[in-house]
Amino acid sequence: MNLGLVFESGDYVLISVFLLLVLMSIATWTVIVVRAVKLSRAKKGNAAVKPMIWNAKSLSEAVAQAKTVEAPMSALTLDAVRARESYNLHKDRQIAAAVPLNEYLVRQIRNSMSQRLRPFDSGLTALASIGATAPFIGLFGTVWGIYHALINISKSGQMSIAAVAGPIGEALVATAAGLFVAIPAVLAYNFLVRGNKTLAQDMDAFAHDFHVQLLNHKD
Repeated sequence: MNLGLVFESGDYVLISVFLLLVLMSIATWTVIVVRAVKLSRAKKGNAAVKPMIWNAKSLSEAVAQAKTVEAPMSALTLDAVRARESYNLHKDRQIAAAVPLNEYLVRQIRNSMSQRLRPFDSGLTALASIGATAPFIGLFGTVWGIYHALINISKSGQMSIAAVAGPIGEALVATAAGLFVAIPAVLAYNFLVRGNKTLAQDMDAFAHDFHVQLLNHKD
């Protein structure tokens, strides 16, 4: 089966379908590589900095250790410490005094977690969309290709199996191309969603424990 015949004998619709699928495949693998690398680095960074923070002898040492490793937990630690310092600095003001330290830290840590985890969701919508639409785009290309193949065959008057099999076989490649694009997108989406979920769970557990540490820490 020669894919070159699709572009040689296919019309602009069939060619557009194949080009669209190629672009979707490129986008899929770009998201897969970028997101997987970012997720892997985040988990490795968290694994490295977490014991460093808990083994620190003081809060200032924990902050210093967090600054040495680029990881979501490092950023969360620095944000939480800054929030505590900001509260203590402005605790005599009316707005700050109206909110207990516990609630203030919970709110700030929650906001920090949302900001740190939001970038890991980037690209997931694209993967879900590609995984859901690529098979139908490929099927559309197949139907369109078969329709025009049958039209051309009827005009030429050659109704043998040999005359039908070639053009229709080339059109069926569109369906295979759609599945080729969709399957990696769906698998990658599930993998990244699972990875993001475990990352968020680790961050949530760390945030809870660090929140308790900040509340019990004596200046």
